[in-house]
Amino acid sequence: MKEIVAKSILSAKNNMNIYRGCTHGCIYCDSRSECYSMTYTFENIEVKINAVELLDKALSKKSKRCMITTGAMSDPYIPLEKELENTRECLKLIEKHGFGICLLTKSDLILRDLDILERINKKSKCVVQMTLTTYDESLCKILEPNVCTTKKRFEVLKKMNEAGIPTIVWLTPILPFINDTKENILGLLEYCKEAKITGLLTFGIGMTLRYGNREYYYKKLDEHFKGLKKQYMIKYGSSYGIKSPNNQKLTKLIKTFCSENNIIYGEKEVFKYCLEFPNQNNEPTLFDI
Repeated sequence: MKEIVAKSILSAKNNMNIYRGCTHGCIYCDSRSECYSMTYTFENIEVKINAVELLDKALSKKSKRCMITTGAMSDPYIPLEKELENTRECLKLIEKHGFGICLLTKSDLILRDLDILERINKKSKCVVQMTLTTYDESLCKILEPNVCTTKKRFEVLKKMNEAGIPTIVWLTPILPFINDTKENILGLLEYCKEAKITGLLTFGIGMTLRYGNREYYYKKLDEHFKGLKKQYMIKYGSSYGIKSPNNQKLTKLIKTFCSENNIIYGEKEVFKYCLEFPNQNNEPTLFDI
């Protein structure tokens, strides 16, 4: 763990990263990319020790309430959060100031904060976004070794639905020649249906690879999928965005599923839903009186 005193906590688009770096160990993580200027070991978590104070000041100064988002560079529920509770303290401030929250995570640790999330959702809006990539539990533990498996994330989605909190599933990344199968996608979609999710994102069926995360990913391919690195190098070279050979047929399958189950689909539509604050005109509500 590396403690720093940050200068700010919210981006221009109201996204916050309470931590930087991650210990989930997902073999495909784009945040390992050199372009993000990670000058230390990715697993050595950078903790903004003044994050709560900064957020309190930032929210106090805002003239209009809005949705606060998380999860761009680090999961807000990395294992260290269980001890530090910085995400929980930030959620308390979001509730206190009357803002909304849109969280992105892979961890069932989010259930610890269900009490606050329910209160936020009653006063303004709370959206929980959960990443699902791999239906098979054994394969999931290889691809995402240090975080709860897909089945536990599915249980989180169900509990959020029971609490009246809308959920979005990030069905991404889907790794070429590993989990880009019809069977995998159908299993994940069945979870989505049973959990009654609100929206779904894919960014196409594939993944991203660039300097930093490509080297780490290839190392893991050599460990767990012998010979597959060579196949990637021949087919994709140094491409950044790589699509599965099954991209078109699996995308069609997902679109049909979303249409039949009244699930919001697509980047533009889902992001619009997530960022819409329920009181757009910032008019006084019962909670302001």
